[in-house]
Order: sequence, then C-alpha cells, then structure tokens
Amino acid sequence: MEPNTLLDSVLDEAGVSHAGLAAHVNEAGRARGMKLRYEHTAVARWLKGQRPRGQVPDLICEVLGERLHRALTLDDIGLGTPGSPRGPATPLSGFVERATALWRSDEQQRPHVVQAPAVTGTPAVIPVWEWENPPEDSDVSRRGQTRVSMTDIETLRAARAHYEQMYRKAGGVATRTRVVGFLNSEAAPLLRGAYGDDTGRQLHRTTGGLVAIAGICAYDSDAHGLAQRYFHQALRLAKASGDRGLGAYVIALLVNQSLFMKEYRQAVAFAESALRAAGSQITPALAADLYAMQAKAYARLGDGAGTLSCIRRAETAADRIRPGQEPDETGYVQPGLVNVQVAEALLSLGDLGGAREHATAAVGTPAHDRGRVHRLAMLTHIELRQGDADRAGATAVEMTERARGMESQRLRDRLRAVREHLAASGCAATAAAAELIDGALRVPL
Repeated sequence: MEPNTLLDSVLDEAGVSHAGLAAHVNEAGRARGMKLRYEHTAVARWLKGQRPRGQVPDLICEVLGERLHRALTLDDIGLGTPGSPRGPATPLSGFVERATALWRSDEQQRPHVVQAPAVTGTPAVIPVWEWENPPEDSDVSRRGQTRVSMTDIETLRAARAHYEQMYRKAGGVATRTRVVGFLNSEAAPLLRGAYGDDTGRQLHRTTGGLVAIAGICAYDSDAHGLAQRYFHQALRLAKASGDRGLGAYVIALLVNQSLFMKEYRQAVAFAESALRAAGSQITPALAADLYAMQAKAYARLGDGAGTLSCIRRAETAADRIRPGQEPDETGYVQPGLVNVQVAEALLSLGDLGGAREHATAAVGTPAHDRGRVHRLAMLTHIELRQGDADRAGATAVEMTERARGMESQRLRDRLRAVREHLAASGCAATAAAAELIDGALRVPL
C-alpha cells in the first residue's frame, strides 16, 4: 500500500480533520439510506493507502467537493479505479498533481508519508520498466497562469547545485526540509505554469534533478519509502524531459538503495536497464558507478566471475572520465569513488589484499568530507580484518573527526559499524577510537 497523498492534500486544502471527514461521510451516507459508523481511525487507514468500500469514495468526493466549492473526481482524491494505467500512460498533469501532493505532505511531516516502507517486487520494478519502454511523451507543453522562462529554469538549476553541496557538507537530515520547501514554493508553481514543449522538457529535466536530491536526502534520513517515491518521481520527470542520461542517473540512485536493502538481483537488473536504455547518452562517470555497484551486488551474490567482469568495466569507464564533460548530476563520481566501490566488492569476495590496495588508493585521493568518511570507514574495516589494529585505530579517529557536524543517518550507521568492529578487536588503540565514536554518536540528529 502506498500513502494516499492526494487525499491528504485535498483534506488539508479543505481544512477538514480526520474526525470531521468521518462524521461528514457518515452523515452523507445516512442521506442515501446507509448506516455508516466511521471514525478518525478509518480516515487514517485511507491515508495510508486502504481503499474504502462501496460508495464511500463517492461520498468523500461529495463531502470535500462541497467544502471546496468544486467537483472532485475519484482520481482527484487518489481513489481512482485500482489497476488503472500509471506512469507514461497517465497525463503529465495528473502526475504533477500527485507529485506536488507528496512534496506538500513531506513538508508537513505527515507520518503516513514519512514513515511509509519501501515497496519491493513488481511495484518497485514497474517505474523502471516504464521509463525504459514506450510510449514516450510526444508533447509536454502546458497551459497555465504563469509563463515559465529560462530564468526560472536557471533558478531551479542553481538550487539543485546549492542543495547538493549542502547535503555533502551537512547531511541529508538537515538538507531535506530545505529542498522540499523549495520544491513546494518554487518548483510546484512552475510545473503548473504555462510553457511550450521545448521549455517544458528543460523544466522537467531540472525539476527531476531537484527531486532526486530530495530523494537522496530522504534516503540519508532513513525514510526509505519516501526516498523511493522521490526517485520514481524523478524517473518520470526524466522520461518527460527526453534525457535518457538523467534517467540513468536516477536509476543509479535506485541501484544504490537496492544494495542497502539487500535486493542484490534487483540492483543488477536496474543497472543493466540504465546501461542498456541510456546507450550513447550515458557518460563515462555514470557507467563507472553503475558497473562498480553491479560488482558489489554480484559479490554479495557470491558470483566471483560477474564481480571481476564488472570491476574491469568500471575501471575502463573510469579511465575515460574527462573533467568538464560530465553533467552536474554525475559530479559525485569523484576520483577514488570506483576504488572504494571495488574495495567493498573485493572484501565481500574475501580478497583482503586487493580490497586494501583499492581502499588505500581511494583515501589517498581528494574527496568532499562525506565521501572521505565512507572511504575511511571502508579502510578501517579492512585494516581490522587484516589484524592491523593500530593502523585501524588511527584511521577510525580521522574518520570520526571528518564526520562531526554532519546530520546523516547513513554516516551514523557507518560509525556504529566501525565502532562494533573496533570494540571486538580488544586492543588499546582501537578502544580509544571506539570511545571517540561513542562521543560522536551521542550527539542527536
């Protein structure tokens, strides 16, 4: 079940509480000869994604429509016919309303949206399949009140770069509220504005980049269901923009999340989809990252041949990266990133020597603070596995100092994992490093 953000948005617009809606639906039902006894708990279930039975969806439309002084359809409140076409088969206007409803619910910290679990299986695969396959959007122009200009699009592009840098420095917990607030105040009105096909494609592309950042921040905050929905939205916006490279970048984010969720076969399949569908539009940096993540997935599946094949492809693609020739979105593929991904894959295969060589190379390459924390964590783990406790303690201290001030659940997970390994070694040098990590973890997010 996916949260019904459209119903939540309409309820908020109408100024009706959960208990108030239940009471009005009961009253409207009595007028039709129905004996209904709904309470606020039923409305909470509807918002979580449960579909009311019988005529109740029509009653909800009637009650909220009277309150708002306009007719509402079942689609307007997120209760359209189950199994109806979605994705590219859905007009962009309908997608825009659903997307902006999610942004609004996130900004208001609705629990049924923020705490929603990630979907798995077919519901997780469908958005990727729809991105890769026809039909394409033949015309994304829209009539609206405000004409969208290139200045507006440049504003969105600058905002994406700003929030990406904020995420790298401060973490996703601190950045998410800001980027979601910007989506609501600036991006949503533009998507509902007036634009021709060419401008519209650029608008959808730039908004897709911003939505992807919101998803990254949600992922970094441990809101995995919300992150997944943002990634799916960004993929739909990429489809509308016609930019296959942007879509492949978004799928790389889904691959990374799949690895975290231990959906290794899904990670391999998603990466293959991105590499296949993007074709010549995929850049060397993105190809390198996708192949490196595939290597990690194959290693977790115990497929040594698949792992080594993907490592070679990742390294070949990395050698072709040229600064200044990559889009803004792939700026995260900095020198050393492939090394640390390869180190993790080799560690899973038990090749400690190869893993340490790559992890050391990654740490020795300049990176932003967030990336450096992950690289140092990997090196610490490998050093401990090789019995080099003194060196591991020193590496862990540097890692902890780099992580200070960042509000990131993923980094905290890294710190906890390193601390457990340090404590298990039972050495004086590692005990001091573990105590330092304890102090860092006591600072609440």
